[in-house]
Amino acid sequence: MKLWKPLAVALPALVLMSCGTPQVLEVRPLHIREIGATDEGDDPMIRGEYQRRMHGAIGVQEQGERLGQYYTVLWNDDSTTGAGQIVFEYQQGISGSRVKKMVSSIEAGKTSGKADFAIIGKEYRVEGHPARVLAWRCKLIRDGREVASRQSYLWQ
Repeated sequence: MKLWKPLAVALPALVLMSCGTPQVLEVRPLHIREIGATDEGDDPMIRGEYQRRMHGAIGVQEQGERLGQYYTVLWNDDSTTGAGQIVFEYQQGISGSRVKKMVSSIEAGKTSGKADFAIIGKEYRVEGHPARVLAWRCKLIRDGREVASRQSYLWQ
């Protein structure tokens, strides 16, 4: 009977602690290094993502063109509804300190969405060798100002 008082105090505190702010920008990387690299011991989510990226590639050459690094960017911004863009910048080991950039536009009125960026094909394989992405940064820009950004550990 005496447990209800501590429980009545602790329960609202736990509820308030679990209410964190949602992330405005989330980046999910995936690196596909080999054709048929998934086996029965892999995580089902990774295996499903591999199959989704390889879907429609019939021959070994087509599958080889899809090897590389994929970045799925999820964004959720309720602060404004103006037009904007997701800017993905990256550096590859083979290109030194040169920063390459990809941009995905956001229509006015959208408050959430998904953008996919892929470094595959000739961009990924330079002279027959993989040109891995070493560092990356992703920015959400709305109405000309940076709303949020995420970056890899090695980005400077």
